Amino acid sequence: MLYHVRMDVHPPRDMPAAEFDALKAAEKVRAEELQRQGKWRHLWRIAGAYANVSIFDVADHDELHAILSTLPLFPFMHMQVTPLARHPSVIG
Repeated sequence: MLYHVRMDVHPPRDMPAAEFDALKAAEKVRAEELQRQGKWRHLWRIAGAYANVSIFDVADHDELHAILSTLPLFPFMHMQVTPLARHPSVIG
């Protein structure tokens, strides 16, 4: 199943910069791992926001939730998840 996920990151304002930098580095490693596995198909930054739009390709809602909750920044994210279905007019 394909999912469109918007992730907005809201770290605590009082989080030490070094701690946040370490979380961002760990997030990058995890995101790249999921992309190599084919689970995280697309990743797009939203200009002007600490946010992204992503497409995940996973078996079901439970797998998506399990994956998202492994992201190091998960505790500081607001996510909007939309399941996707193939459009009847798509030619590819």
